Amino acid sequence: MGIRADVGIDLGTASVLVYIRGKGIVMQEPSVVAIDKNTNRILEVGEEARKMLGRTPGNIVAIRPLRDGVISDFDITEKMLKYFIKKAIGSSFIRPRVIICVPSGVTEVEKRAVLDASNNAGAKRTFLIEEPVAAAIGAGLDISKPAGHMIIDIGGGTTDIAVISLGGIVVSKSIKIAGDKCDEAIVRYIRKKYNVMVGTRSAEDLKISIGTAFPVEEEKTMEVRGRNLVTGLPKNITISSSDMLEAMEETVTSIADAVHSVFEKTPPELASDISERGIVMTGGGCLIDGLDKLIAKRTGVITHIADDAVSCVAKGTGKSLENLDSLSDSLLTDDIRKDYRRV
Repeated sequence: MGIRADVGIDLGTASVLVYIRGKGIVMQEPSVVAIDKNTNRILEVGEEARKMLGRTPGNIVAIRPLRDGVISDFDITEKMLKYFIKKAIGSSFIRPRVIICVPSGVTEVEKRAVLDASNNAGAKRTFLIEEPVAAAIGAGLDISKPAGHMIIDIGGGTTDIAVISLGGIVVSKSIKIAGDKCDEAIVRYIRKKYNVMVGTRSAEDLKISIGTAFPVEEEKTMEVRGRNLVTGLPKNITISSSDMLEAMEETVTSIADAVHSVFEKTPPELASDISERGIVMTGGGCLIDGLDKLIAKRTGVITHIADDAVSCVAKGTGKSLENLDSLSDSLLTDDIRKDYRRV
């Protein structure tokens, strides 16, 4: 008789991380699916599909089925989840219980879409946990005590900011401004300043390598190739850290403003706790150089980047798996505790 392999999934706009109970994180793949439009057959999923973005012939399309933290293509998301679950647990006759992270601002309809996609993909039962809670648990914060913690989770599609105390979210805000919006801002900036069109993958490489949200002492540069919009021919240009700072200024300022607005709604006692402990940042987006300094300057509160920030949500989901039965209803949503039947 097989042993149930409970699965935790950080279903992100940019990437999917899969946690298996007892094994830890077993998979990290981009949230990209390549399909043949003529046959509707999936050709590649994950990293191999990501390599096809912007490089496919007419009958093949590489798409990201999640936008701004929510499902934009239900069928493709379901197939992607089925692929990842099967790849993670292998051939098993026992259907796994699954916990999936969702942004704190999703609607009931969007939650229903995630639940249905997971259950149709082979889950025996699906639970949802809000990303800031999972991120806080994964970052090692003790959220069970009556003390305030502020967590900022910056992913690809959404930035989730939450103040957590006694295991629950006291104040939260979810904005659809995160890593992807930074990439789009870089593409627009280069097109406007240099009259060169670059792809989002090139923009992402620039963001990771020389991107900054705060003035730097040492200027960095990187060469990128794009298409000259005047001649239509390929052209190499050199981008600097100052360019990146200017390109992303509006996007990162919006994130800092959202953090400030959460502080304004935070009860004084919890605000005092946060001021003493500092703010904790998680998610791939928080690794943009200087973003922690920008938020610290905007709020006047020390801001820390969590260890292994990219994996915090997945790790928190995994820890939640270990304590599924003891977690409160306020932290978990599932298809049984919520009644979605038509009246």
